[in-house]
Amino acid sequence: MQICQKWMRRPLFLLGVLFLAAWHATAAEVVRIGLTPAFLNERHALMADWQKYLERKMGLPVRFVLRDSYQSTMELLNQRGIDVAWLCDCPHVTANPDFLLLVTPLFQGRPYYRSYLVVPEEDRATRGILDLKDKVFAYTDPYSNIGYLFPRYEIKHTGNDPDHFFRRTFFTRSQRKSIEAVVAGVADAASVNSYIWETIQLQAPALTSRTRVAEKSKEYGFPPFVADKRLPAKIFQRLQHALIEMSADPQGREVLKKMNLDGFTLPIQAHYQDVKDIVRFMRGE
Repeated sequence: MQICQKWMRRPLFLLGVLFLAAWHATAAEVVRIGLTPAFLNERHALMADWQKYLERKMGLPVRFVLRDSYQSTMELLNQRGIDVAWLCDCPHVTANPDFLLLVTPLFQGRPYYRSYLVVPEEDRATRGILDLKDKVFAYTDPYSNIGYLFPRYEIKHTGNDPDHFFRRTFFTRSQRKSIEAVVAGVADAASVNSYIWETIQLQAPALTSRTRVAEKSKEYGFPPFVADKRLPAKIFQRLQHALIEMSADPQGREVLKKMNLDGFTLPIQAHYQDVKDIVRFMRGE
């Protein structure tokens, strides 16, 4: 009887193994894309359209994974919880041996963006960050170039101590929230990505009209999409091609228009050299 029960259970066991194998194979084919505060909002309609475009072009299912900080997204990427992410342009992203640069977005026809020093609209005195001594400053994210690293670099480059320059600082975890903090009077200023500010100006001019851009920085390489180096080459290439070909596809162009982007291009490592130089300066190298 025990022998009969053993052999009766064997087909069920094999069936379970085959089911799990099929499930893992299917799961492995899902391309998981992490979005961070570099993406404007949890704009579900836009993401649904983008997902449909990518799935049609790639012939693979796509899933977007939203996180509210660069660090949590990078941890997911390192742990293989996602395959690709839109991150910032800091060196721990662009020069990380575990990440491969996938594409760079094109904003206003170029793969660059700037820092905007944003102050309340009624503030007509501030012309640069040195005018903000002993004021309250809203940082975006400790892993952000424009939202954290760059303003601290500007302060240190002039011989001041960024740790004691402002009266108080805090993190908002979102560039839109940094703008809102300035509008609400919670912060006297913030440093934000020009792409984010310009796009919000198109979508919510009532918000940006209550701010003033006191200073614009030089151009920096636009925050890239990076991939886990363990992502199969064929999937990497299919996703890269699908993103680059968006501007030539009617459905893709509609998505780009809603994103306020002109397209995507192959990344150039040299575009991120200036940020690496800033990091070395901050480290005293």
